[in-house]
Amino acid sequence: MKFSDFGFDPELMEGIGAMGFSSPTPIQEQAIPAILEGKDVIGSAQTGTGKTAAFLLPVIQNIIASRESSMTRALVIVPTRELAMQIDQQMEGFSYFTPVTSIAVYGGNDGTSFSQEKKALTEGAEVVICTPGRMIAHLNNNYVKLDGLKTLILDEADRMLDMGFHEDILKIIQYLPAQRQNLMFAATMPDEIRKLARKVLHQPVEVNIAISKPADRILQVAYAVYEPQKLPLAVHLLKGRDLKSVIVFCSTKSSAKLLARQLKKEGLGAQDIHSDLDQPVRKEIMLDFRNRKINILVATDLLSRGIDVDNIELIVNYDVPHEAEDYIHRIGRTARAESDGVAITLISREEQYKFARIEKLLGKAVTKASVPEEFGETPPYEPFRKGGRSGSYAGAAGRRSGGNRGGGRNRGNGKNRGSGKSRRDR
Repeated sequence: MKFSDFGFDPELMEGIGAMGFSSPTPIQEQAIPAILEGKDVIGSAQTGTGKTAAFLLPVIQNIIASRESSMTRALVIVPTRELAMQIDQQMEGFSYFTPVTSIAVYGGNDGTSFSQEKKALTEGAEVVICTPGRMIAHLNNNYVKLDGLKTLILDEADRMLDMGFHEDILKIIQYLPAQRQNLMFAATMPDEIRKLARKVLHQPVEVNIAISKPADRILQVAYAVYEPQKLPLAVHLLKGRDLKSVIVFCSTKSSAKLLARQLKKEGLGAQDIHSDLDQPVRKEIMLDFRNRKINILVATDLLSRGIDVDNIELIVNYDVPHEAEDYIHRIGRTARAESDGVAITLISREEQYKFARIEKLLGKAVTKASVPEEFGETPPYEPFRKGGRSGSYAGAAGRRSGGNRGGGRNRGNGKNRGSGKSRRDR
Protein backbone atom coordinates (compact mmCIF):
# COMPACT_ATOMS: atom_id res chain seq x y z
CA MET A 1 0.00 0.00 0.00
CA LYS A 2 1.11 3.59 -0.71
CA PHE A 3 0.09 6.93 0.78
CA SER A 4 -1.38 7.88 -2.59
CA ASP A 5 -3.99 5.15 -2.04
CA PHE A 6 -5.62 7.28 0.68
CA GLY A 7 -6.62 9.96 -1.84
CA PHE A 8 -4.67 12.74 -0.15
CA ASP A 9 -4.51 16.22 -1.66
CA PRO A 10 -1.50 16.72 -4.00
CA GLU A 11 -0.09 19.43 -1.73
CA LEU A 12 -0.22 17.08 1.26
CA MET A 13 1.37 14.32 -0.81
CA GLU A 14 4.20 16.71 -1.63
CA GLY A 15 4.82 17.23 2.09
CA ILE A 16 4.71 13.49 2.76
CA GLY A 17 7.31 12.94 0.06
CA ALA A 18 9.53 15.73 1.37
CA MET A 19 9.40 14.13 4.83
CA GLY A 20 10.73 10.89 3.36
CA PHE A 21 7.60 8.83 3.95
CA SER A 22 6.94 6.10 1.39
CA SER A 23 4.71 3.28 2.65
CA PRO A 24 2.28 3.53 5.57
CA THR A 25 2.90 1.60 8.78
CA PRO A 26 0.26 -0.84 10.11
CA ILE A 27 -1.32 1.72 12.42
CA GLN A 28 -1.46 4.25 9.58
CA GLU A 29 -3.11 1.69 7.29
CA GLN A 30 -5.78 0.95 9.89
CA ALA A 31 -6.38 4.38 11.45
CA ILE A 32 -6.20 6.79 8.49
CA PRO A 33 -9.28 5.49 6.59
CA ALA A 34 -11.43 5.59 9.74
CA ILE A 35 -10.28 9.12 10.61
CA LEU A 36 -10.90 10.32 7.05
CA GLU A 37 -14.46 9.02 7.39
CA GLY A 38 -14.95 11.07 10.54
CA LYS A 39 -15.16 8.12 12.94
CA ASP A 40 -13.87 8.14 16.50
CA VAL A 41 -10.74 6.02 16.96
CA ILE A 42 -9.01 4.51 19.96
CA GLY A 43 -5.54 3.28 19.13
CA SER A 44 -3.13 1.18 21.16
CA ALA A 45 0.34 1.77 19.78
CA GLN A 46 3.75 2.57 21.17
CA THR A 47 6.28 5.18 20.12
CA GLY A 48 7.94 4.31 16.83
CA THR A 49 4.86 2.83 15.14
CA GLY A 50 4.04 5.99 13.21
CA LYS A 51 0.98 6.98 15.20
CA THR A 52 1.69 10.72 14.95
CA ALA A 53 1.37 10.62 11.17
CA ALA A 54 -1.62 8.29 11.59
CA PHE A 55 -3.65 11.15 13.04
CA LEU A 56 -1.94 14.23 11.58
CA LEU A 57 -2.24 13.25 7.93
CA PRO A 58 -6.02 12.59 7.87
CA VAL A 59 -6.64 15.68 10.03
CA ILE A 60 -4.70 17.86 7.58
CA GLN A 61 -6.55 16.26 4.66
CA ASN A 62 -9.94 16.88 6.26
CA ILE A 63 -9.06 20.52 6.90
CA ILE A 64 -7.97 21.00 3.27
CA ALA A 65 -11.14 19.32 2.01
CA SER A 66 -13.47 21.43 4.18
CA ARG A 67 -12.23 24.74 2.70
CA GLU A 68 -13.87 26.62 5.54
CA SER A 69 -12.72 29.93 7.00
CA SER A 70 -9.58 29.89 9.14
CA MET A 71 -10.22 28.82 12.72
CA THR A 72 -9.04 26.08 15.06
CA ARG A 73 -10.16 22.75 13.58
CA ALA A 74 -8.13 20.24 15.56
CA LEU A 75 -6.79 20.15 19.12
CA VAL A 76 -4.02 17.72 20.04
CA ILE A 77 -3.44 17.31 23.78
CA VAL A 78 -0.15 15.74 24.89
CA PRO A 79 1.55 15.17 28.27
CA THR A 80 4.87 17.00 27.78
CA ARG A 81 6.37 20.06 26.12
CA GLU A 82 8.90 17.91 24.31
CA LEU A 83 6.19 15.82 22.68
CA ALA A 84 4.23 18.96 21.74
CA MET A 85 7.33 20.34 20.02
CA GLN A 86 8.01 17.09 18.21
CA ILE A 87 4.46 16.77 16.89
CA ASP A 88 4.49 20.40 15.81
CA GLN A 89 7.70 19.77 13.86
CA GLN A 90 6.09 16.87 12.04
CA MET A 91 3.00 18.98 11.46
CA GLU A 92 5.12 21.72 9.87
CA GLY A 93 6.76 19.18 7.58
CA PHE A 94 3.56 17.49 6.42
CA SER A 95 1.66 20.76 5.91
CA TYR A 96 4.54 22.76 4.41
CA PHE A 97 3.02 22.91 0.93
CA THR A 98 -0.56 23.30 2.19
CA PRO A 99 -2.35 26.36 3.59
CA VAL A 100 -2.97 24.59 6.94
CA THR A 101 -1.50 26.41 9.95
CA SER A 102 -0.51 25.10 13.38
CA ILE A 103 1.00 26.12 16.69
CA ALA A 104 2.47 24.34 19.73
CA VAL A 105 1.14 25.65 23.05
CA TYR A 106 3.16 24.71 26.12
CA GLY A 107 4.49 26.24 29.31
CA GLY A 108 7.99 27.28 30.30
CA ASN A 109 8.31 30.05 27.73
CA ASP A 110 8.51 33.81 28.12
CA GLY A 111 5.70 36.36 27.89
CA THR A 112 6.29 36.84 24.17
CA SER A 113 5.48 33.19 23.50
CA PHE A 114 2.29 33.44 25.53
CA SER A 115 1.24 36.47 23.47
CA GLN A 116 1.96 34.60 20.23
CA GLU A 117 -0.10 31.67 21.46
CA LYS A 118 -2.94 34.02 22.41
CA LYS A 119 -2.95 35.55 18.93
CA ALA A 120 -3.01 32.12 17.27
CA LEU A 121 -5.80 30.86 19.54
CA THR A 122 -7.80 34.02 18.92
CA GLU A 123 -7.34 34.29 15.16
CA GLY A 124 -7.40 30.55 14.56
CA ALA A 125 -4.36 28.36 13.98
CA GLU A 126 -6.08 25.36 12.42
CA VAL A 127 -4.18 22.71 14.39
CA VAL A 128 -3.23 23.39 18.03
CA ILE A 129 -0.86 21.01 19.83
CA CYS A 130 -0.90 21.70 23.56
CA THR A 131 -0.06 20.55 27.04
CA PRO A 132 -3.05 20.55 29.45
CA GLY A 133 -1.85 23.15 31.93
CA ARG A 134 -0.89 25.76 29.35
CA MET A 135 -4.15 25.30 27.44
CA ILE A 136 -6.20 25.77 30.60
CA ALA A 137 -4.27 28.98 31.32
CA HIS A 138 -5.46 30.33 27.95
CA LEU A 139 -9.01 29.02 28.35
CA ASN A 140 -9.34 30.72 31.73
CA ASN A 141 -8.86 34.08 30.00
CA ASN A 142 -11.96 33.55 27.82
CA TYR A 143 -10.48 34.45 24.44
CA VAL A 144 -9.85 31.02 22.94
CA LYS A 145 -12.13 30.34 19.96
CA LEU A 146 -12.99 26.66 19.64
CA ASP A 147 -16.48 26.92 18.16
CA GLY A 148 -15.31 25.48 14.85
CA LEU A 149 -13.35 22.58 16.33
CA LYS A 150 -13.95 19.31 14.48
CA THR A 151 -11.40 16.91 15.98
CA LEU A 152 -9.96 16.26 19.44
CA ILE A 153 -6.83 14.10 19.72
CA LEU A 154 -5.51 12.76 23.03
CA ASP A 155 -2.01 11.45 22.42
CA GLU A 156 -0.21 9.28 24.98
CA ALA A 157 -3.39 9.33 27.04
CA ASP A 158 -2.03 6.71 29.43
CA ARG A 159 0.95 8.90 30.21
CA MET A 160 -1.30 11.92 30.79
CA LEU A 161 -3.39 10.02 33.32
CA ASP A 162 -0.25 8.70 34.98
CA MET A 163 0.95 12.30 35.36
CA GLY A 164 -2.33 13.38 36.97
CA PHE A 165 -3.95 15.23 34.05
CA HIS A 166 -7.33 13.46 34.16
CA GLU A 167 -9.28 16.41 35.55
CA ASP A 168 -7.45 18.87 33.28
CA ILE A 169 -8.47 16.86 30.21
CA LEU A 170 -12.12 16.81 31.28
CA LYS A 171 -12.01 20.56 31.95
CA ILE A 172 -10.65 21.30 28.46
CA ILE A 173 -13.32 19.09 26.89
CA GLN A 174 -16.02 21.24 28.50
CA TYR A 175 -14.96 24.09 26.22
CA LEU A 176 -15.28 22.03 23.03
CA PRO A 177 -18.30 21.56 20.75
CA ALA A 178 -20.34 18.50 21.68
CA GLN A 179 -20.40 17.32 18.07
CA ARG A 180 -16.82 16.46 17.16
CA GLN A 181 -14.54 13.60 16.19
CA ASN A 182 -12.45 12.10 19.01
CA LEU A 183 -9.16 10.25 18.62
CA MET A 184 -7.31 8.65 21.53
CA PHE A 185 -3.90 6.99 21.38
CA ALA A 186 -2.03 5.21 24.17
CA ALA A 187 0.78 2.69 24.48
CA THR A 188 -1.15 0.71 27.08
CA MET A 189 -4.86 0.30 27.79
CA PRO A 190 -5.37 0.08 31.56
CA ASP A 191 -8.84 0.38 33.08
CA GLU A 192 -8.42 4.13 33.59
CA ILE A 193 -7.96 4.64 29.85
CA ARG A 194 -11.00 2.53 29.06
CA LYS A 195 -13.07 4.59 31.49
CA LEU A 196 -11.88 7.85 29.92
CA ALA A 197 -12.59 6.48 26.45
CA ARG A 198 -16.19 5.70 27.45
CA LYS A 199 -16.61 9.31 28.59
CA VAL A 200 -15.07 10.92 25.52
CA LEU A 201 -15.42 8.63 22.49
CA HIS A 202 -18.56 7.56 20.63
CA GLN A 203 -18.62 4.08 19.10
CA PRO A 204 -14.89 4.19 18.36
CA VAL A 205 -13.03 2.08 15.86
CA GLU A 206 -10.35 0.16 17.75
CA VAL A 207 -6.85 -0.09 16.31
CA ASN A 208 -4.44 -2.31 18.22
CA ILE A 209 -0.80 -2.60 17.26
CA ALA A 210 0.91 -5.14 19.47
CA ILE A 211 3.79 -3.90 21.56
CA SER A 212 6.87 -4.88 19.61
CA LYS A 213 9.73 -6.60 21.32
CA PRO A 214 13.08 -4.79 21.51
CA ALA A 215 15.24 -5.00 18.42
CA ASP A 216 17.46 -8.09 18.27
CA ARG A 217 20.41 -5.73 17.91
CA ILE A 218 20.01 -4.60 21.55
CA LEU A 219 22.22 -6.50 23.98
CA GLN A 220 20.23 -6.60 27.23
CA VAL A 221 22.06 -7.13 30.53
CA ALA A 222 20.98 -6.69 34.16
CA TYR A 223 22.71 -6.50 37.53
CA ALA A 224 21.00 -7.61 40.76
CA VAL A 225 22.21 -5.22 43.49
CA TYR A 226 21.28 -3.61 46.75
CA GLU A 227 19.92 -0.08 46.37
CA PRO A 228 23.01 1.71 47.81
CA GLN A 229 25.21 -0.14 45.31
CA LYS A 230 23.50 1.45 42.31
CA LEU A 231 25.33 4.77 42.39
CA PRO A 232 28.90 3.42 42.53
CA LEU A 233 28.09 0.67 40.01
CA ALA A 234 26.58 3.17 37.56
CA VAL A 235 29.73 5.29 37.82
CA HIS A 236 31.84 2.16 37.25
CA LEU A 237 29.87 1.23 34.13
CA LEU A 238 30.24 4.67 32.58
CA LYS A 239 33.70 5.78 33.64
CA GLY A 240 36.73 5.24 31.46
CA ARG A 241 34.82 4.18 28.35
CA ASP A 242 34.65 5.90 25.00
CA LEU A 243 30.88 6.33 24.91
CA LYS A 244 29.59 9.06 22.65
CA SER A 245 25.87 8.91 23.44
CA VAL A 246 24.27 7.46 26.59
CA ILE A 247 20.89 7.93 28.26
CA VAL A 248 20.47 6.92 31.90
CA PHE A 249 16.85 6.64 32.99
CA CYS A 250 15.89 7.34 36.61
CA SER A 251 12.43 7.04 38.11
CA THR A 252 12.69 10.25 40.15
CA LYS A 253 14.12 13.72 39.76
CA SER A 254 16.09 13.35 42.98
CA SER A 255 17.93 10.24 41.78
CA ALA A 256 18.62 11.88 38.40
CA LYS A 257 20.14 14.92 40.10
CA LEU A 258 22.21 12.80 42.49
CA LEU A 259 23.60 10.56 39.75
CA ALA A 260 24.39 13.43 37.37
CA ARG A 261 26.19 15.28 40.16
CA GLN A 262 28.32 12.22 40.94
CA LEU A 263 29.14 11.60 37.27
CA LYS A 264 30.27 15.22 36.90
CA LYS A 265 32.54 14.80 39.95
CA GLU A 266 34.14 11.87 38.12
CA GLY A 267 34.88 14.15 35.17
CA LEU A 268 32.20 12.74 32.87
CA GLY A 269 30.18 14.87 30.44
CA ALA A 270 26.83 14.25 32.10
CA GLN A 271 23.72 16.42 32.49
CA ASP A 272 20.41 15.73 34.21
CA ILE A 273 17.12 16.69 32.53
CA HIS A 274 13.71 16.73 34.21
CA SER A 275 10.67 18.91 34.84
CA ASP A 276 12.41 21.08 37.47
CA LEU A 277 14.37 22.72 34.65
CA ASP A 278 12.84 25.54 32.64
CA GLN A 279 11.89 24.75 29.06
CA PRO A 280 14.65 26.89 27.45
CA VAL A 281 17.23 25.07 29.60
CA ARG A 282 15.84 21.65 28.68
CA LYS A 283 15.81 22.62 25.02
CA GLU A 284 19.45 23.71 25.21
CA ILE A 285 20.42 20.46 26.96
CA MET A 286 18.75 18.37 24.27
CA LEU A 287 20.51 20.39 21.56
CA ASP A 288 23.86 19.87 23.27
CA PHE A 289 23.14 16.13 23.57
CA ARG A 290 22.23 15.83 19.90
CA ASN A 291 25.38 17.75 18.96
CA ARG A 292 27.50 15.50 21.26
CA LYS A 293 28.54 18.37 23.52
CA ILE A 294 27.05 16.23 26.30
CA ASN A 295 27.52 12.49 25.98
CA ILE A 296 25.58 11.26 29.03
CA LEU A 297 22.00 12.37 29.59
CA VAL A 298 20.50 11.47 32.98
CA ALA A 299 16.76 11.65 32.48
CA THR A 300 13.47 10.87 34.10
CA ASP A 301 10.78 9.12 32.05
CA LEU A 302 10.10 12.51 30.50
CA LEU A 303 12.26 11.26 27.62
CA SER A 304 11.27 7.60 27.40
CA ARG A 305 8.53 8.40 24.90
CA GLY A 306 8.16 10.91 22.14
CA ILE A 307 11.79 12.03 21.77
CA ASP A 308 13.72 10.88 18.74
CA VAL A 309 17.48 10.87 19.16
CA ASP A 310 19.36 8.50 16.88
CA ASN A 311 22.67 6.69 17.44
CA ILE A 312 22.28 6.09 21.18
CA GLU A 313 24.97 3.55 22.08
CA LEU A 314 23.90 2.68 25.61
CA ILE A 315 20.76 2.86 27.72
CA VAL A 316 21.11 2.43 31.48
CA ASN A 317 18.01 1.82 33.58
CA TYR A 318 19.23 3.16 36.91
CA ASP A 319 15.78 2.27 38.26
CA VAL A 320 13.48 -0.43 36.95
CA PRO A 321 10.52 1.31 35.27
CA HIS A 322 7.12 1.09 36.98
CA GLU A 323 5.42 -0.50 33.97
CA ALA A 324 6.79 -3.35 31.90
CA GLU A 325 5.89 -1.53 28.68
CA ASP A 326 7.98 1.46 29.74
CA TYR A 327 11.07 -0.74 29.62
CA ILE A 328 10.40 -1.26 25.92
CA HIS A 329 10.09 2.49 25.40
CA ARG A 330 13.29 3.21 27.31
CA ILE A 331 15.59 0.73 25.62
CA GLY A 332 13.96 1.46 22.27
CA ARG A 333 15.99 4.68 22.24
CA THR A 334 19.01 2.60 21.18
CA ALA A 335 19.71 0.30 18.19
CA ARG A 336 17.96 2.60 15.74
CA ALA A 337 18.83 3.15 12.10
CA GLU A 338 20.30 -0.34 11.77
CA SER A 339 22.88 0.29 14.49
CA ASP A 340 23.58 -1.92 17.51
CA GLY A 341 22.96 -0.93 21.11
CA VAL A 342 23.29 -2.03 24.72
CA ALA A 343 20.70 -1.77 27.51
CA ILE A 344 21.79 -2.26 31.13
CA THR A 345 19.37 -2.41 34.06
CA LEU A 346 20.24 -2.13 37.75
CA ILE A 347 17.75 -4.15 39.82
CA SER A 348 17.42 -3.64 43.57
CA ARG A 349 15.78 -6.36 45.68
CA GLU A 350 12.61 -4.28 45.87
CA GLU A 351 12.48 -4.05 42.08
CA GLN A 352 12.99 -7.73 41.25
CA TYR A 353 9.29 -8.52 40.92
CA LYS A 354 8.83 -5.59 38.53
CA PHE A 355 11.73 -6.78 36.43
CA ALA A 356 10.27 -10.28 36.32
CA ARG A 357 7.13 -8.76 34.75
CA ILE A 358 9.38 -7.16 32.13
CA GLU A 359 10.95 -10.53 31.36
CA LYS A 360 7.47 -12.02 31.03
CA LEU A 361 6.60 -9.33 28.47
CA LEU A 362 9.86 -10.01 26.63
CA GLY A 363 9.18 -13.73 26.65
CA LYS A 364 12.70 -14.48 27.85
CA ALA A 365 15.07 -13.93 30.74
CA VAL A 366 17.55 -11.06 30.54
CA THR A 367 21.18 -12.05 31.17
CA LYS A 368 22.24 -11.34 34.76
CA ALA A 369 25.86 -10.17 34.79
CA SER A 370 28.18 -10.61 37.78
CA VAL A 371 28.90 -7.52 39.84
CA PRO A 372 32.65 -6.95 40.32
CA GLU A 373 33.91 -8.17 43.70
CA GLU A 374 34.92 -4.68 44.76
CA PHE A 375 31.23 -3.87 45.31
CA GLY A 376 30.76 -6.65 47.88
CA GLU A 377 27.85 -9.03 48.41
CA THR A 378 24.85 -8.71 46.12
CA PRO A 379 21.41 -10.31 46.43
CA PRO A 380 20.40 -13.35 44.40
CA TYR A 381 17.83 -12.75 41.70
CA GLU A 382 14.73 -14.32 43.27
CA PRO A 383 11.76 -12.24 42.09
CA PHE A 384 9.16 -14.74 43.28
CA ARG A 385 10.52 -15.30 46.77
CA LYS A 386 8.10 -14.75 49.62
CA GLY A 387 7.47 -11.02 49.86
CA GLY A 388 9.01 -10.56 46.44
CA ARG A 389 6.60 -7.83 45.36
CA SER A 390 7.99 -5.29 47.75
CA GLY A 391 10.95 -7.07 49.31
CA SER A 392 13.03 -5.92 52.20
CA TYR A 393 16.75 -6.07 52.52
CA ALA A 394 16.58 -5.10 56.19
CA GLY A 395 20.05 -3.69 56.38
CA ALA A 396 21.53 -6.24 54.01
CA ALA A 397 22.72 -3.47 51.73
CA GLY A 398 25.19 -2.51 54.35
CA ARG A 399 26.68 -6.00 54.47
CA ARG A 400 29.55 -5.90 51.99
CA SER A 401 31.01 -9.20 53.17
CA GLY A 402 29.96 -12.43 54.88
CA GLY A 403 27.27 -14.91 53.99
CA ASN A 404 24.39 -14.09 51.69
CA ARG A 405 21.27 -15.13 53.56
CA GLY A 406 19.34 -15.17 50.32
CA GLY A 407 20.97 -18.47 49.47
CA GLY A 408 23.64 -17.55 46.92
CA ARG A 409 26.85 -15.62 46.52
CA ASN A 410 26.82 -13.33 43.52
CA ARG A 411 30.53 -12.65 43.48
CA GLY A 412 31.96 -11.09 40.36
CA ASN A 413 35.09 -12.02 38.52
CA GLY A 414 36.09 -8.41 38.04
CA LYS A 415 34.97 -8.37 34.42
CA ASN A 416 32.26 -6.01 33.26
CA ARG A 417 30.25 -8.24 30.97
CA GLY A 418 27.45 -5.75 30.50
CA SER A 419 29.32 -2.57 29.69
CA GLY A 420 29.02 -3.14 25.96
CA LYS A 421 31.53 -1.00 24.23
CA SER A 422 9.98 8.45 35.05
CA ARG A 423 4.31 10.63 38.24
CA ARG A 424 4.86 14.24 39.19
CA ASP A 425 8.44 13.48 40.13
CA ARG A 426 9.64 13.76 36.51
